[in-house]
Amino acid sequence: MTSYVTHRLDGLEPDNLLAFMALLGLLRTLEEGRPEWHQWHPRVYWTVDEPPLRPALRVPEGVTHDAIVQAAANGLNKLASLPEFGDLVDLKLTRESAIQKLQDAAENAKEDRYTADLWAAFLSDVVIDKKEKTKPTPLCLLGSGRTNFINTFKSVSVRKTPPKRRSSGKEDDISEYGCLNEALFRTWRRPDKTDGNDKTGAFRWDPQEDVRHAYRWHAPTDNKEPTQHGANRLAAIGLSVLTAVPKLQYNKAELAVIGIQRDMKDRQHFYFDWPIWREPVSLAGIRALLSHPYLYRQETRSALGIVELRRARKIFVGKYMNFTRAEPISAP
Repeated sequence: MTSYVTHRLDGLEPDNLLAFMALLGLLRTLEEGRPEWHQWHPRVYWTVDEPPLRPALRVPEGVTHDAIVQAAANGLNKLASLPEFGDLVDLKLTRESAIQKLQDAAENAKEDRYTADLWAAFLSDVVIDKKEKTKPTPLCLLGSGRTNFINTFKSVSVRKTPPKRRSSGKEDDISEYGCLNEALFRTWRRPDKTDGNDKTGAFRWDPQEDVRHAYRWHAPTDNKEPTQHGANRLAAIGLSVLTAVPKLQYNKAELAVIGIQRDMKDRQHFYFDWPIWREPVSLAGIRALLSHPYLYRQETRSALGIVELRRARKIFVGKYMNFTRAEPISAP
């Protein structure tokens, strides 16, 4: 019989979409970074009875805090090096180009499953706009034309450390280990700059990046919010878990994405819903929960050990888009 140990992930708040995406990315990188752990499937549950609410990672006994961070770094670096985007900068592809990208990824899936999953999460060749270009996943929030998403995705994924930080008037370096350790096991301070010459990228999944004018002295376009670089790196990998498929809605093909719910009154608005569960669940199990057709039924949630659902709303702030903090939702 295998014994286990749990590590509380204090950095990953339950109401932050970036944190939840980073949790998915962590599990994906652990499977890649330490494949010998795969037979035990690293699993996660939420500390429902040990507030404040946080995810806890269950791994085989003897696996230390340091080993988790190092395994995540190893897996992250391996996965981030796999996709080849060429000169692509965004996800607005012609149908022919999208078909080719998806076919190439599928043909190589046996050797590189990650890239295949990533393109399946990015877009579908069936769902196109009026300009005959593909519509990207609704999790792509960077610019009205989704410009530079690929550039941001590439740079965030492969950049091991953030720009130099400043504290007490001095510039400080942080290691890759330290950066990931902060994201997973420490309360986020968001010390990494997203503007200026040397900057890191962010995906606007962190509600802290909501740049509204109200109650601000400076215009938010000139005062960009900093971020947590390690969390964005893990979250970029986590995106590969959220497959997008075409779905017919009102005689029109739209992207249906795992975890995403459309606002029935306004189709431009989306929600991302995720459950809070009690028992240890693997990455495959989490994916199954997110895509469960009866997740909103109380009897289903009770049977699966789900104590509540959280909902982050996609909002528009002028030309910018963000996700709000996730609130508990009641469901029939």
